[in-house]
Amino acid sequence: MISFTLWDMIRHLLAGAGWTILLSGIAFVLGGPMGLLILFVRISPKVQFQALAKTYIEFFQDTPLLMQFFLIFFGLALFGVDISPLAAATLGLTFFTSAYLAEIWRGCVEALPKGQWEASACLAMNRREQLRYVILPQALRIAIPPTVGFSVQVVKGTAVASIIGFMEITKTGTMIANATFKPLLVYGLVAVGYFLMCYPLSAFARRIERRLHATGRR
Repeated sequence: MISFTLWDMIRHLLAGAGWTILLSGIAFVLGGPMGLLILFVRISPKVQFQALAKTYIEFFQDTPLLMQFFLIFFGLALFGVDISPLAAATLGLTFFTSAYLAEIWRGCVEALPKGQWEASACLAMNRREQLRYVILPQALRIAIPPTVGFSVQVVKGTAVASIIGFMEITKTGTMIANATFKPLLVYGLVAVGYFLMCYPLSAFARRIERRLHATGRR
């Protein structure tokens, strides 16, 4: 058994939490634009494009994130591609995030009355102009709370990356617990770490939702 002080545990877990936050941020930075692109394909008037985007979304929504990490990390290795745990986790979470964001945003677009499309069409706007000037600005208002709320799921989803060796907070906690034989204390600290990372996002999402709801009733 290795001797770890409480501060040693917290210090190493803070380092792991930093990697958790970094991976979550990268997944959102890359997954956001990708999700927006998939959204445009999903709401395209062409049925073939809709089917393609729907297949992408359903694959990443209906399969476990763990399996997606395995397919990327071990699957690419079969083709001679040497990929690091960070790169594999980044790809997996980016695909996961883009699929869910595309579906969240599609719901926000479809929540708008069809009259918005019809009114903008009467102004001789093409589809690109309808989206840019009428639909997306209104959908953005609806999309902010669920998007911020989904960020909590992304942060927690980084824990799955520990299975492929990525040193985020869960993997760090597992190594410390194995070295100290104090799993209750270590995983308790890990849980506190996740709470401190996720609760502000949840509170922020609720605050925005209340503010937008109050503004919308004026």
